[in-house]
Amino acid sequence: MKKITIIFLLLFGATAVQAQDKSNKLPYNDPEFHGEIGRTYKDSEMDWPDFPEPKEGAPNVIVIMLDDVGFGMTSTFGGSVPTPHLDSLAAQGLRYNRFHTTAICGPTRAALLTGRNHHNAATGFLAEWATGYPSYNTLIPRSTATMGKVLKYNGMNTSWFGKNHNTPDWETSAAGPFDRWPTGLGFDYFYGFNAGETDQYNPVIFENTLPVEPETTPEEGYHFMTDMTDRAISWLHSQKSLAPDKPVFMYFAPGAIHAPHHTPKEWRDKFKGKFDHGWDREREIIYARQKEMGVIPADAKLSPRNENIDTWASLSDDEKKFYTLLQENYAGFMAFTDHEIGRLLQTIGELPDADNTLVIYIVGDNGASTEGGLEGTLNEIKALNGIQSKLADNLKKADEIGEPGSEPHIPVGWGMAANTPFPWAKQVASHFGGSRNPMVVSWPKVIEDKGTIRSQFLHVIDVMPTILEATGMEAPAYVDGVQQKPLDGKSFLTTLTDKDAPEIRKTQYFEILSNRALYHDGWVAAHQHTLPWRQDIAPGYENETWELYNIKEDFSEAVNVADQYPEKLEELKAMWEEEAKKNHVYPLDDRGAARLSVPKPSLTEGRTSFTFYEGATRIPETVAPNTKNTSWSMEAMLETAAGNKDGVVNAIGGSSAGYVLYVQDGYPTFLYNFFQDEITTIKSTKKLPDGLASLKVDFQYDGGGRGKGGVFTLYMNNEKVGETRVDATVPARFGIDTFGIGEDTGSPVTTNYAAPFVFQGKIAEVNIELEE
Repeated sequence: MKKITIIFLLLFGATAVQAQDKSNKLPYNDPEFHGEIGRTYKDSEMDWPDFPEPKEGAPNVIVIMLDDVGFGMTSTFGGSVPTPHLDSLAAQGLRYNRFHTTAICGPTRAALLTGRNHHNAATGFLAEWATGYPSYNTLIPRSTATMGKVLKYNGMNTSWFGKNHNTPDWETSAAGPFDRWPTGLGFDYFYGFNAGETDQYNPVIFENTLPVEPETTPEEGYHFMTDMTDRAISWLHSQKSLAPDKPVFMYFAPGAIHAPHHTPKEWRDKFKGKFDHGWDREREIIYARQKEMGVIPADAKLSPRNENIDTWASLSDDEKKFYTLLQENYAGFMAFTDHEIGRLLQTIGELPDADNTLVIYIVGDNGASTEGGLEGTLNEIKALNGIQSKLADNLKKADEIGEPGSEPHIPVGWGMAANTPFPWAKQVASHFGGSRNPMVVSWPKVIEDKGTIRSQFLHVIDVMPTILEATGMEAPAYVDGVQQKPLDGKSFLTTLTDKDAPEIRKTQYFEILSNRALYHDGWVAAHQHTLPWRQDIAPGYENETWELYNIKEDFSEAVNVADQYPEKLEELKAMWEEEAKKNHVYPLDDRGAARLSVPKPSLTEGRTSFTFYEGATRIPETVAPNTKNTSWSMEAMLETAAGNKDGVVNAIGGSSAGYVLYVQDGYPTFLYNFFQDEITTIKSTKKLPDGLASLKVDFQYDGGGRGKGGVFTLYMNNEKVGETRVDATVPARFGIDTFGIGEDTGSPVTTNYAAPFVFQGKIAEVNIELEE
C-alpha cells in the first residue's frame, strides 16, 4: 500500500553525536585501532572500528518544500483550496505565520540547504540567469556545506526527492561534474529533476546521476507528483525495514505547484464554478477567513489591490472565462498535491518511530507566481523569454488547460489573490507577498500545545541550525578539508515548546532582481523594483522609491508610513547597505530575460563546430550548440533499410518551444516550434533512400537583434527538398527540456509522433556548425 509523508525531524535537547574523533571537522578521521596485533590471529585481539552514528534518541528529519504557493492558498492558512492533509498535520503540530523565504526558488533552496543567506551560497538568483560574479554564479561553494552532507557524515542516511534547482544547468549533463548534484551535496539517494520546473506528464528525471524514463505514459495515468511520492514511500519502507531504529533524513521537494500547472482532470473539475466571483472578491473572502481562523491578527488590514491589475468587473466575458479556467486548474494542482503528500504523511505516521519524527513543511519556496502575465498563458516559457501571450491565442486552446502538451500559468490577478493579505508576489523580495510563506512543524514527541500558532519572525536560513540542534549535531568548522563559512541562520527549536519564546533575529535583508527590503526590530524598509511578468524590462537605478512599514502594528504591509518616519526609513536603508556588503549582495542587476543570454560556463564555450553520435541524449540546453540569434546548419549521416527509416534524428526543447529533425513514413521533416504559436514544418518532397544518406538543415538568420526571423532549407544528399521562412525565432531559452540524438525524450517538440520516437536506422554522426 502506497502512502505519502513529509517530515522534518527535530529532537529537542539532544546532545552532540559521539564519535571516536571529536574534532569539529567532517568527515571524521578514521577511528584508531584499540585491539592487539600479534604474529598470528591466535595471539591477536580484534577491535571493530566505531563509525559515526546519530545520537541515541535523535529523530527522523523530513523536510517538505512546495513550490510557488502563496500565503493565502491553502485552507490551513485561510485559503480557498481544501488541503485536509496539511490541515491534519497542523492540528498535530504548529503553524508559523511569520516565516520567510528569499522570494524565489533556487535562492530559497540554497539558503534552506546551507543555512546561509543566498548570496553567501553563491545563489543571488537562478542558474539560468547566472552571471560571472561570486554571489550570482550559482556554484554553491564547498565552504557552505549542506545539511545533507553534515547529517550524512554524522551517520544519517539521506535522500532527496523532486526538484533540484541548485545544480547549475551547464553541469547537469552526463559529463558532470557531479559534485554539485544532490549526490555530491550529501544525499545518498536522489530521484527528481535538475531544473526550475519539469513537465509533470513527461518529466526529465534522474535517479542519482543517471537519466531514467517514466515506466508509464500520460495516457496511462502517469504524473510525476505521484511517481516521486511512490519513490519516497518506497525509500522510507526500505530504510525502516532494514534499520528500524536508525533515524533518516528526507528532503521532499515537489515541482508542484510551479508552472506548468499540470492537473489531472478529476482534480481540476472539483473547482468548476468555485472562482466565478473573480480575484477581487477572492482576496476579500480569504482575508475574512484568515482573520476568523486567527491566522492573521484581528487588526490586520488587507493590503491595497495592485494598480497593475484590472478590476474583475471591468473584464470581458471571454477574459473572465479564460482566467477562471486557469485558476480552477491551479487550485486543482494544489489539491492534488496535498492528496499525494497525504499518502507520504500517512506512511510516516505508520513508522515504528513516528512519534519521534518531526515534519517541517514549508508551504512554498516563495509567494505565488505572477510570471504568467496580466492575461495568463498556456506557455509560461514564452513569458520567461519576455514575450507576452494574447487572449485571443489562449482562448483557442482553452480546452487544453492542464492537459499534456499545455504549459498553463495563471494571470497576475489570481497570483496576487493567492498571496492575501500581503502585497506583491514571487520575485518581489521587497514585500511579504514574495517572501512570507506558511510553515507547519510537527513533532509528536516534543510539541505539547498542538494546533497552535507561532509568530516569531523566522527565515529559511534558520531551518538547518534547528535541525542540527534537534539531532544533537554541531555546525562543523571544516568539511572535506574546506573551512566553512559560519551559519547565518539561528535555531528556532525553543519555539516548539514555548509560544512566547524570544525572537531569534532582529534583522534580515532581502534582495532578488534588485527588489530590496530590510527588516529590523519590527520595521521594514522596502523598494519594489521589477515587475515579475515583464522580464523584458530592466528599470535601472535612478529615482528609486522606498516604502516603510511598521509591522508590529501593520501585519500585512498595508500602510506605507515613509512620509511619517523619514528618519527611520533612512536608518533602515543604511542598514540594508551594511547587510548587502556583509552578505556580498553586489553587484545589483535588474536585467530579466536579457540575463538568459549572458554567456555561461559550458562544454560548448568558444566552439562553433560540433559532432554528436547516437546515444547522446539528455544534454542540457546550455551544453548543447546555441543555435539562437545566428545562422547555423546541421547535417546528419544516416544508414537505413527499407521499412526501418522513421524516428527522430535530432531534437531540442519540448512542447513549449524547440526544433526537431525526424523521418516519418519515410519522409524527412524539419519542424520549428515557436512557443506553440507558430509551428513551421518542412516536409521533404522525396523519401529517404535506402542505405547511406545525408540530411541537412541550413538556417540563414536575418540578423538585426535577438529573436529575429530567417530561412530554413532542408537538403537530402545535397539536393534541396524543402524551404520555408520564419518571422521570429526563440531568443533565449527553449525551456527545460533537453537536446538529444536519435530520440525526443521528455516533453515532445511536436505531437506528430509518439515520443521518444526512437530512430529505426543508424545515425553515424550529426554535425552542427554555428556561424562565427
